[in-house]
Amino acid sequence: MSNSMHLAQKIQKLQPSAIRELLKHSKMPGVISLAGGIPSAELFDKQGLSQATQAVLDTQFNDAFQYGLTEGSAELREQLVTLCRQRGINTDSDRLLITSGSQQALDLLIRALADEGDVFVVERPTYLATLQILTLTGASVKSVSSDEQGMIVDELEALLKTTRVKCVYIVPTFGNPSGTTLSAERREKLVKLAAEHDFVIIEDDPYGEIAFTDRREKSLLQTAAEQGLEAHVAYTSTFSKILAPGLRVGWIILPEWMKQKVAIVKQATDLHANAFTQSLVSAYLKLDRLGPQIALIRDAYKQKCLRLSQLLEEELGQHLTFNQPQGGMFLWATFRNDIDTTAWLQKTLAQGVVYVPGEFFFSDNPDRRTLRLSYATATDDQLVEAVRRLKAAL
Repeated sequence: MSNSMHLAQKIQKLQPSAIRELLKHSKMPGVISLAGGIPSAELFDKQGLSQATQAVLDTQFNDAFQYGLTEGSAELREQLVTLCRQRGINTDSDRLLITSGSQQALDLLIRALADEGDVFVVERPTYLATLQILTLTGASVKSVSSDEQGMIVDELEALLKTTRVKCVYIVPTFGNPSGTTLSAERREKLVKLAAEHDFVIIEDDPYGEIAFTDRREKSLLQTAAEQGLEAHVAYTSTFSKILAPGLRVGWIILPEWMKQKVAIVKQATDLHANAFTQSLVSAYLKLDRLGPQIALIRDAYKQKCLRLSQLLEEELGQHLTFNQPQGGMFLWATFRNDIDTTAWLQKTLAQGVVYVPGEFFFSDNPDRRTLRLSYATATDDQLVEAVRRLKAAL
């Protein structure tokens, strides 16, 4: 018996993240990466983060280096109540749980909800790491299609007629990988279906603040709260895309019935999120720099997105179709003809450019003609060169 046979069956089935594997290629000299959903380090607020760090060392030293509450710093949770209010979400600090990024938030929520065989519904395509977590829990994953208005909720409604669903996982605003936003009408319907069929919605909102226009859809949590249905939505967000991902500070707004149990899962996982970075984020929020910082990120990503879209249209428009993102970090494209983007990657790598093949974002029946491009870290010159190289690889 090989030693690997001692591993749990669900661990043996677990595949490495395709994106993490691709990042190895993107570190090779001369390779331009449109692969990872990595914020641009050029945009990190060095001055603000330095000031906040100094403030922590001067005034919060003991708290920053001591054990803390499982739920997270009381001060930071109060600040998050204000931040969420600016997003149209009313909550109390005792419904908030601070997590190690929104990745941990998803892990805690799914582990708290999933029994072996429970049906979780995701979009086609969906966030890759959520599929990894679901594999670990032994949940059964069903998928429903999406279009330029996000998840096709009518398709979910048809599935609910024959299937008992425990949870729907969705990135409703500037989704990863699709870049699309769920329409207001579909948000209303999704929340009503959750109440009617008694399932939980996990609303994953890492990108909602990175909007390229003034248009804002209400969060699913706000949509539910207005109908008295907030018990059906767990909302998660993060500072990774609007401040710095290395801080690993995210949060969950939990329905009353979930909060104690999810806190216990958190306790068993790591006792509490990093006390130093919680103190740092709290000190940063007191500087009132987050608003201008988000405005800076929005503007920079909007310019990059428009540039990449223009280049793709001009150079590859006869080969590719894509939805024009209205925010976020991703552009999702589909070849008009039958190109397998996983196989094609070998050719683009030879040309010195890397992206993420679309097949990894599907729980079943992948569309192999798809690919995800991230414009967040590339410079203007790199975007021009990357599209030139993609064209050469054809």
